[in-house]
Amino acid sequence: QVQLVESGGGLVQPGGSLRLLCAASGFTFRTYLLSWYRQAPGKEREWVADIGSSSSGITTYGDAVKGRFTISRDNAKNMVYLQMNSLKPEDTAVYYCRARFSRDDYWGQGTQVTVSS
Repeated sequence: QVQLVESGGGLVQPGGSLRLLCAASGFTFRTYLLSWYRQAPGKEREWVADIGSSSSGITTYGDAVKGRFTISRDNAKNMVYLQMNSLKPEDTAVYYCRARFSRDDYWGQGTQVTVSS
């Protein structure tokens, strides 16, 4: 059974940091492209960052988070992470983990991040 389970969300003040985690199971993790997306209330889901399979490891970021967020993966633990620094109120959203390979496309249930003073 394929599962992606996000954790690490919460309430943080502007300028603060959070580290999101996504635990994967049920598929060959190391071959998958892994991504983080987010969806704020009343807005469409937005791509945040990608990290390539273990053979490339290439990372790319959306303009809104470039220089503040870092995506990483641990293939031994089947984990993907999103380190978020210098958080802003506009980063408030539900954050989702996604895994893709060929026709396979899996999503997690999301974790809430709220940036507020």
